[in-house]
Amino acid sequence: MIYEFDAVIVGGGGAGLYAALEASKSAKTAVVSKLYPMRSHTGAAQGGIGAALGNIDEDKPEWHAFDTVKGGDYLVDQNAAKILADEAVKAVYDLEHRGLPFSRTDKGLISQRRFGGHTSEFGKAAVRRACHAADRTGHMILQTLYQQCIKNDVEFYNEFQVVDVIMNGTTCTGVVAFELATGELHIFKAKAVMFATGGFGRMFRITSNAHAYTGDGPAILARAGVPMEDLEFFQFHPTGIRSMGILITEGVRGEGGILKNGKGERFMEEYAPTLLDLAPRDLISRAIVTEVLAGRGVRGDGKIDDYVWLDATHLGRETVEKKIPDIQDFCKTYLAIDPVENAMPVQPTAHYAMGGIPTDTDGRVVNTNEAYNGLYAAGECACVSVHGANRLGTNSLVDLIVYGRRAGSHIAEYVKSAPAPVVPDDAAEPARERIARIHENRGKGGGNPGEMYKRMQETMMKNVGVYRDEENMKVALSDMQSMRQEFSTVSGQDETADFNAEILSLLELENLLDLGVLTAASALNRQESRGAHSRRDYPERNDDDWLKHTMASMDENGNVTIDYKPVDVSIWEPKPRVY
Repeated sequence: MIYEFDAVIVGGGGAGLYAALEASKSAKTAVVSKLYPMRSHTGAAQGGIGAALGNIDEDKPEWHAFDTVKGGDYLVDQNAAKILADEAVKAVYDLEHRGLPFSRTDKGLISQRRFGGHTSEFGKAAVRRACHAADRTGHMILQTLYQQCIKNDVEFYNEFQVVDVIMNGTTCTGVVAFELATGELHIFKAKAVMFATGGFGRMFRITSNAHAYTGDGPAILARAGVPMEDLEFFQFHPTGIRSMGILITEGVRGEGGILKNGKGERFMEEYAPTLLDLAPRDLISRAIVTEVLAGRGVRGDGKIDDYVWLDATHLGRETVEKKIPDIQDFCKTYLAIDPVENAMPVQPTAHYAMGGIPTDTDGRVVNTNEAYNGLYAAGECACVSVHGANRLGTNSLVDLIVYGRRAGSHIAEYVKSAPAPVVPDDAAEPARERIARIHENRGKGGGNPGEMYKRMQETMMKNVGVYRDEENMKVALSDMQSMRQEFSTVSGQDETADFNAEILSLLELENLLDLGVLTAASALNRQESRGAHSRRDYPERNDDDWLKHTMASMDENGNVTIDYKPVDVSIWEPKPRVY
């Protein structure tokens, strides 16, 4: 079947919904999502939205922008960071006016809490900047934006997995989608297409990411020839529940929670004497791993020191139940621990992709500096480079509400004068052939997708994790390229057409394998340590040679070519990070 819209938004999370809401002001708009939008991963975001409202402490957008640049270890494009901080204030108030139920101060203002790396006066002291709705901020964003989209007559196509993009030279004219309910392929013609498909943390064994976070948008565009930017920078959040990866929000530390090693010591005093437990995430993750490697972790079930404690017992029951109620429920459910009474076992967990589809500040996908026509991206799948080498806490939600909103506004204007989309009759054939190959491999004794998924997660977790070196990353790259080749022999066991979730999962695995190759190759290529990319064999940051963005492209055989583009350092001169 062929559908036609002015704008098609791929993905129903925060960035996609905000873009759809803005685009629908002047464009016939559809959201195509493999999930019901309220199940999108934005709903897992707990802690808050960074915005310099100054409701509790004095604050300025300029300070927020500086923290973003410094936190990203100066790989952040600085004008993009300035837009992020300036427009965060407007976006938060817009969400408030649309009905988002923020937590409130005694005076009725939007409540704000501390978060890692957020400071006043360019680093002098911690500042309360995170606007929040208890510890379920992301869920409230989804509720608010989804309701507004329904009000604006946005059309939703849920459980439609986009599997290919339709390009006419450098102009995007639509997408091809697999409908889970019927197994049929559909074409969505559009003057503008925006990808807001989230990250790809499922390539790692321990991750906070939902099972649906499989890098669909970046992988589709990488196969279409769009280079991927800065994929080597993948953030490990310091406080995931041990072995599970389920996130314990930074908001716990924002309310006063303390990290302690196996000896009961507050170890962040040594690593970040000013910001302590609210230092940037890359720094705290390395500190935890360093403590564990030094034998100061907590002894795990396997008689090894593999985690530390996050202690919130001193906060008291009233604070825990009011400020972090979901975290309390998580701990009771998964750990049989009440954080009011016991410390929580935590370890770094794969959390957020700083890199992705390269875009400009209007959300347009760009190849170096040339923008594609009618092709946009926003949210975690995109890289406008406001996160650089390490994202600050809360800035994921800031990114999606600021740049999702900006992309939607640009789309609304673009479609007014854009030509009608031209789509060839055989636009769905490449996707049809991919799915047919999976069915045709049945019974031929090909690769086992379950085992392949496990191998992928193990090699990426072990070799491209918190600490990296050349030898291990070469192993990861070789493993990923081998599995990518092996994938051509993979077959499904389910022969049915209706609700064939197996086909969907195999297409997702293919996306993860492609991005795993690009991530490992990009990391191996960058011979320095910066932000979340920390190498034992190159422990220092090297601005002379590596103050530049990686642009990685892959051919059909899995060979990766690396190019570069400059970093915007037009406002603040790069300096060492001291916390």
